[in-house]
Amino acid sequence: QVQLVESGGGLVQPGGSLRLSCAASRFTLDYYAIGWFRQAPGKEREGVSCISSSDGSTYYADSVKGRFTISRDNAKNTVYLQMNSLKPEDTAVYYCAARFGSSCPTSYNYWGQGTQVTVSS
Repeated sequence: QVQLVESGGGLVQPGGSLRLSCAASRFTLDYYAIGWFRQAPGKEREGVSCISSSDGSTYYADSVKGRFTISRDNAKNTVYLQMNSLKPEDTAVYYCAARFGSSCPTSYNYWGQGTQVTVSS
């Protein structure tokens, strides 16, 4: 069974940084587009970033552009989300998702269980 496992969440002060990891098991991420999403309490799930499998092209939501960086290490079968200059409004549960194919899709087949990110002083 395909599994995605997120890690790296935690409590950080405003202006701080975190790096989230999305590790895949039982399948190879090389041929999958990977997306990061987040959901804050009482809010809808929001797409944060995506990286394609073909040329590594990336997408970022306006709210995180210039602060977050998505990358993939196919040798480690892992995708990362580097989050800098964190703000309290970045507080949410962060999920990674995968879909077979090259380009960033509008829907995903596989989801991780999520990791909590809390930005607070």
